[in-house]
Amino acid sequence: MTEIDPTKPVLVTGATGYVASWIVRYLLEDGHTVRGTVRNPDKSSGLEHLHALAAEHEGRLTLHAADLLDDGSFAEAMDGCELVIHTASPFLLGKVRDPMAQLVTPALEGTRNVLGSVDATESVKRVVLTSSVVAIHGDNVDMVGRGPFTEDDWNTTSSVDHQPYPYSKTVAEKAAWEICAAQDRWDMVTIHPGLVLGPALTTASKSGSMTTMRTFVNGSLAGGAPDLRFGLVDVRDVARAHVLAGFTATAHGRYITNASSMSMLKMGRILRKRFGHSYPFPVAKVPKSVFKLVAPAAGYSREFVEKNVGYKLEFDNSRSIDELGLTYRKPSDTIADQFQQMIDDGLVHKPIGR
Repeated sequence: MTEIDPTKPVLVTGATGYVASWIVRYLLEDGHTVRGTVRNPDKSSGLEHLHALAAEHEGRLTLHAADLLDDGSFAEAMDGCELVIHTASPFLLGKVRDPMAQLVTPALEGTRNVLGSVDATESVKRVVLTSSVVAIHGDNVDMVGRGPFTEDDWNTTSSVDHQPYPYSKTVAEKAAWEICAAQDRWDMVTIHPGLVLGPALTTASKSGSMTTMRTFVNGSLAGGAPDLRFGLVDVRDVARAHVLAGFTATAHGRYITNASSMSMLKMGRILRKRFGHSYPFPVAKVPKSVFKLVAPAAGYSREFVEKNVGYKLEFDNSRSIDELGLTYRKPSDTIADQFQQMIDDGLVHKPIGR
């Protein structure tokens, strides 16, 4: 058991992030003092939502400069914290030309840097690390002949050449557990969400959820959607899972945090039911053979299509419910909430007549 003193500051790395921003908000609303790390606390844009939270909770949120690839840069902000919630991860824009240099090495170096500071900071008792279900499984075909994925499973099928991002998350998490096992002062809990959707606290944060949601309105799915399933969860529930994992004394190990699994076609049906037929939401399933032909133009490899399209996908989230006490929002509400925010923020134009 690890008891965290609620009066001590909590460090949240990558505080501007999609999930991290909600973690910061919930910690403040729960009465905690928060130190958030960002690359540049003095930049003129992108931190407005954190400044607003700081003003609302006067004296309880401070921002500190730190970079994943700058060795020791987290040490000052971490000093005096018993709980470190590590959400920061290397972010990459554009095409991945060298997966090892662009994804795997930065993920490993970033993990080792932060946990190196944890090792050197006597006050730290627990680390909550944001991992992913892609460290649990690599491709949907991995589920053939078995039941739902659990926390005991590890991604063994991804590599630098196939699914390099899942591979980077897997090797980084394994490195984290190795570092944790080499000492006995602090423990670690890992959180494993799938596709994270739901409203953001800022339009400045970059997330895969926005990329996914844009496909439903940019016409790319107007002819139909591939039979591709994801684990899906609300960003607010993922954030709450991190907080619960931090302050639940008996929390340990890995926690899958997914509300359900859902196909892109079902997501389209939910959006059409909530927002009508004026948007180009998909209404049909694209045959796998057809999608495989056009996959490279859509940013997918044909190997990815072969190993993921047409397969079911299920996760067992019972540990997060039974041990952390997490409750999940309805995925239909999550999807609708995010799309409504896209409309409100002007990222999606309302059809004429609405």
